[in-house]
Amino acid sequence: MPGTPELILIIVIIVLLFGVGRISKISGEIGSSIKAFRDGIASEKDKDKKESETIETSDTKEEK
Repeated sequence: MPGTPELILIIVIIVLLFGVGRISKISGEIGSSIKAFRDGIASEKDKDKKESETIETSDTKEEK
């Protein structure tokens, strides 16, 4: 596991290779990807919940 000086050196090398603008662009794209992933998971959970409610509703109608 690298220590603090090694991490600082790695960060400096990355900044020199890619530049600050490109790093901020990449981090922004990663952030939007994570947000889209979370939204997709939430919509699937909502979809599953609605389907289970529909099944429960149809079961109670059949029992009557």
